[in-house]
Amino acid sequence: MRILHLGKFYPPHAGGIERFVAELAAAQRSAGHAVAALVHASPGVATPTRRVDADGVEVHAVPCHGQLLFAPVSPGWAVHFRRLMDEFRPDLLHVHVPNVSAFWLLASRRARRVPWVLHWHADIPADSGQIALRLGYPLYRQFERRLVERADVAVATSHAYAQASVPLRSHARRVAVVPLGMGDAPAPGIAPAWPGAGLRLLAVGRLSYYKGFEILLRALSDVPDASLLLVGAGDGAAGLQATVQALGLQARVRLAGHLDDAALEAAYRACDVFCLPSLDRAEAFGMVLLEAMRAGKPIVASDIPGSGVGTVAGPDNALRVAPGDAGALADAIRTLAESAALRERLGTSGRLRWEREYRIGAVSAAMDAVYRSVCSGHATAG
Repeated sequence: MRILHLGKFYPPHAGGIERFVAELAAAQRSAGHAVAALVHASPGVATPTRRVDADGVEVHAVPCHGQLLFAPVSPGWAVHFRRLMDEFRPDLLHVHVPNVSAFWLLASRRARRVPWVLHWHADIPADSGQIALRLGYPLYRQFERRLVERADVAVATSHAYAQASVPLRSHARRVAVVPLGMGDAPAPGIAPAWPGAGLRLLAVGRLSYYKGFEILLRALSDVPDASLLLVGAGDGAAGLQATVQALGLQARVRLAGHLDDAALEAAYRACDVFCLPSLDRAEAFGMVLLEAMRAGKPIVASDIPGSGVGTVAGPDNALRVAPGDAGALADAIRTLAESAALRERLGTSGRLRWEREYRIGAVSAAMDAVYRSVCSGHATAG
């Protein structure tokens, strides 16, 4: 089969969705498919690029002139899409959303000739605290609805998210659930040193409001025998550093910024507990949870209603707390600090679940079953 992935970005651009798309594409190549990806170049890159990566995936990056409310500004996307449809001649389009550029498909005759798999990674938060995003959503929703209606199937990453998503609930009969996945870990490099003694906590993610890292800092202030390595970059860095200063945590918190894959893997292996304190459904799944499980580490995570986090971080491999509750988060950290046996049990269970449920090969096989179904139905309809 000839599969064309349509996404926002692609590695080395950092991000959980980007990493998943690349790992899925690589697994599909290993399974014998021809695979290409049409994505945006990193913001500010004005020259299109075309390369074949180490896994044999054709990656076509369209110029991107910045981002508006997290959406790449790429007026030339449609032209590159038409050209790639003629050159690559895909049997199927695998469309990863949110991605405003995907709306161009609604006007494309070429796109109508092949089935679409719409991979629903997350809802757009219509009640976002960002006024521009909240005001712009009604217009976005019109195109979003048409995209869901046109797709042959929508793939959600968990049953919980599919049931909570208003756009998907209206089309529940055409929703399939396939979790995200990842392959084997890279060779570890050298991790940054933890800033203090005691229980080594690790948190990883974009430094944004919904990640709940400020809540984690407040919890840490009540657990003196623990230190935190916080990995990630974003516009919330200055605010978090100010919180560290205000809480007097300078000796126990290190904001490490972005790490390469080798150093990040070393950090996972060196930590005692992984923390995901996210606040709402903007955290739809949590690819970082899979990284922690793969490393055999216990997890403390927010139990977010309507999110896949509670599926991945289950009672067998994680302690879950109410989002935004610093006291409950501190209690969970103390519980794990007091019991090495509990940490070992949760970490081992998580590793086994990753091997059984979230290895990229198993996820790719499940996606193949979705492909076969939609291609058969599309041919019958045609």
